[in-house]
Amino acid sequence: MQLDKLTRIDLNLLVVLQVLLEEQSVTRAAVRLNLSQSALSKSLSRLRETLGDPLFSRTAHGLKPTAHALALAERLPGVLQALNQLVMPPSFDPASSTRTFSFAMVESAYETLIPGFIGPLLSMAPGLRLNSYVWNEKSISDLQLGQIDFGIDGIDLQPEANFRIDSLPEGICHQTLYQDQQICLVRQGHPAISRLAAGKWDLDSYLNLAHVQVRCEGNDWWALDYYLATQGKQRHLCATVPDFYGAASVCANTDLVFTLPESFARHASKLYALEMLPLPFDFMPLAYVLLWHQRNDGDPGHRWIRELITESARKSFGEKLKWTQD
Repeated sequence: MQLDKLTRIDLNLLVVLQVLLEEQSVTRAAVRLNLSQSALSKSLSRLRETLGDPLFSRTAHGLKPTAHALALAERLPGVLQALNQLVMPPSFDPASSTRTFSFAMVESAYETLIPGFIGPLLSMAPGLRLNSYVWNEKSISDLQLGQIDFGIDGIDLQPEANFRIDSLPEGICHQTLYQDQQICLVRQGHPAISRLAAGKWDLDSYLNLAHVQVRCEGNDWWALDYYLATQGKQRHLCATVPDFYGAASVCANTDLVFTLPESFARHASKLYALEMLPLPFDFMPLAYVLLWHQRNDGDPGHRWIRELITESARKSFGEKLKWTQD
């Protein structure tokens, strides 16, 4: 490490650079940093001199980062997070903390996981602020860049799945919260219910029906479809919708079958006139996992929240997800 070079760097300039990268506007960045535009322009000049690069070019739509600035944008949040942790106190008091934590979660977690932990969390830490977002194809990158603190995602345990535990990027830590099996929802009075009662509910029966599917991270297919494809089979996806509630509503008002995790199926069957049926073939379960970046592994606040979420999931789902037909 060349410490002599570090002594010539004003760490405040790194904060200025991060805000400029986020805002891509001198005016907006100056407002956020409570600086005059003139002072911010001088800081930008010092950054350019220190880093030996123009960093931004002016356009009609604001500042456009150079290639070097974009490369810095990938590493800078981690550096600032590490510096922030360096000056943070080594302890965390939930009762007095006013920190902000951000989550990105798959939609089903909002109904199955959040109700179990958000009440106790805010009861013990009333000053915390929690920001949550829907999990999408950028969420892993957001974890890596420090733009969110936690992710909760469903990871298919099938070998054919695109996203698996062993495919997580370097630096992303995980804790399995619970495993959830896939089952089917159909409207009350659906012909499949009679087939099940007659012992004729099998893979062929399942594939002969039309299906509604939730679009996941922009994809119409998920692990079940890739699994069926290895056997030369395919579901007839008659409708794809963006969310679980939409799929449940479609399912309740048509003959379409909705295949989904049992935890959300239990919730949906209380809201709509739906019946749960077993998936008529063996299929590995889905693992709901809590994700975070290793830079936060030792942070006492992060650790407190992780332990609370993990314990809440254990209490809520440890013995409940063993559904069988009555």
